[in-house]
Amino acid sequence: MATIPWCFKLALFMAILLASPNASVAKKNVIDKCWRENPRWRNHRQQLAMCSVGFAGKMANNIGKGVTLYKVTDPSDDPLNPKLGTLRHGATMIKGKVWITFKRNMNIILQRPLLISSFTAIDGRGVDVHITGAGCLLVYQATDVIIHGLRIHHCKSQPPSSVMGPDSKVIPLGQMDGDAIRLVTAKKVWIDHNTLYECQDGLLDVTRGSTDVTISNNWFRNQDKVMLLGHDDGHLRDRNMKATVIFNHFGPNCNQRMPRVRHGLAHVANNLYQGWEQYAIGGSMSPSIKSQANYFIAPKLGNKEVTWRQGSQADKTSWKFYSVGDVFENGASFSSQTGLGGAKPNYNHEQNFMVADAKTVKELTRSSGVLQCSRTLKC
Repeated sequence: MATIPWCFKLALFMAILLASPNASVAKKNVIDKCWRENPRWRNHRQQLAMCSVGFAGKMANNIGKGVTLYKVTDPSDDPLNPKLGTLRHGATMIKGKVWITFKRNMNIILQRPLLISSFTAIDGRGVDVHITGAGCLLVYQATDVIIHGLRIHHCKSQPPSSVMGPDSKVIPLGQMDGDAIRLVTAKKVWIDHNTLYECQDGLLDVTRGSTDVTISNNWFRNQDKVMLLGHDDGHLRDRNMKATVIFNHFGPNCNQRMPRVRHGLAHVANNLYQGWEQYAIGGSMSPSIKSQANYFIAPKLGNKEVTWRQGSQADKTSWKFYSVGDVFENGASFSSQTGLGGAKPNYNHEQNFMVADAKTVKELTRSSGVLQCSRTLKC
């Protein structure tokens, strides 16, 4: 039998590689470049933790010695008696560091909100995981949490209820409005490469003193209220909130709050905005918002103004809310810039990243949302 020359084998392999939809030669953003170039990412899943940038910083506390590797094998959900093998058992019941993966494609219907404990990483890469149901994901008084690679949608409101929490203690929960992900008094949370849509209230709330949050590479679509940063006008603890919103794709069919900011500091950079109805970025209570190198595509009809401000005229002039290097298409506008230069994120070396030119944003956000990861090629 004739031997196939090695050069032909190499050429054939490269042809297959380049033909694969997972082998895009498109430019990757700084987060994706950190781990997606590795074809053996399945064997080095925890490499992901050191790829985060922005206010969450590196997620080093989620990896290293003592990590429990937990695989979800059962899509069922029991809020008060979580079974071994379910997502709720892994996210809530295991002490210490836990890295959660999924055995196969799953559709998980939550019966009550899912409480995520500190030092938990939920990693949906390589499978297709849908999460729907009551209240959806709740990060409550927890720190060092990674949520990656999930499709979260059709989340519904939930009246006051109880769920099993850490240390096998029943935790009473108040009214849940029906958000895909809600952070309450949480710290150091990274939300990356998820697809979120069509929930009863909003898609992501960061509230009640939560801080050091990075929201990156997500796809938000088909939603009225998208992202809320800051609980309400009277919650002064949110003055300490710091959130980075980068490399996300907003739209189509998003109305407002991309994000809406109260009190705190938001660095909103390198995001793609595929239209809006009321506004794209706005807020109240003198927030600090730096909109940097985003790509705003105004709707063909209706409001083309990117911003919205709530408050008296005197209050609005004290805001630090401005645009640096943004691109505006279809007549999009960013009016009434105030406090120029005053909303600097002042990242440390673990948080810092280079903001790309806005002209590259369409390419950098091309893979936003859940990735289609092959078993044999690069993700």
